[in-house]
Amino acid sequence: MKLTGRTILITGGSAGIGLAFALKFLELGNTVIVTGRRQTVLNEVKAKYPKLHTIQGDVADSAQIATLAARVKAEYPKLDVLMNNAGIMLHKNLKAAAADLNGLMAEVNINVGGVIRMNSAFIDILVANKGTVINVSSALAFVPLPSAPIYCATKAAVHSYTQSLRFQLEETGVEVIELMPPGVETDLTAGLAEGGSVALMTTDELIKKSFAALKAGKLEIRPGQSNQLAFLRRLAPDFINKQLWKASKKLVPAE
Repeated sequence: MKLTGRTILITGGSAGIGLAFALKFLELGNTVIVTGRRQTVLNEVKAKYPKLHTIQGDVADSAQIATLAARVKAEYPKLDVLMNNAGIMLHKNLKAAAADLNGLMAEVNINVGGVIRMNSAFIDILVANKGTVINVSSALAFVPLPSAPIYCATKAAVHSYTQSLRFQLEETGVEVIELMPPGVETDLTAGLAEGGSVALMTTDELIKKSFAALKAGKLEIRPGQSNQLAFLRRLAPDFINKQLWKASKKLVPAE
């Protein structure tokens, strides 16, 4: 992937992994736009990093995506990178009936629906500019963290979807990359103890490894423990599944 002179849109870019990637891309001389659901947080990000462009938007809302796409295409006609990073992870107790059945779909609507809708809304400009799509899935696409069953299922879905997207776009000049981070020290992993079968990577280390892989032209990037989980999924699936259950069991909400 060409890492300089690009115009880049990153969803969920106001914190965590998204913001870390945004700042690195900015450092390399790119034009970077980040989105997020909360305008107050985006205002804080803009105040701290004035060279970043910020636009409020919720990837779970089709109308907001349509508005975002129209604005970005008008204001940034050279857009050639879309990084689908927005995501949430919720720990669920599957033994208990959910009081809010619609709420059960929040992770699906954001983590999967957001990726699918964003790619569709921006596919015309990405094809025209022979751009790049970066879909952020997870090492948990390979093996689930049982306390977060819906999150893991969404990441497996993004992994499968990304493979199909790559095939369908192979003659368009659009590059399709999948980033599969391991556990990273962000708000998303708060409460997940480091050690044992779950080793949390710092955002600095994730950026270092990911950008080295991007520079090398890799299309599926598995930093750190992601490679190990992919390997163990084939070699000893029962073992790694039980280890992750042991590590996350305490995070399952009480009934």
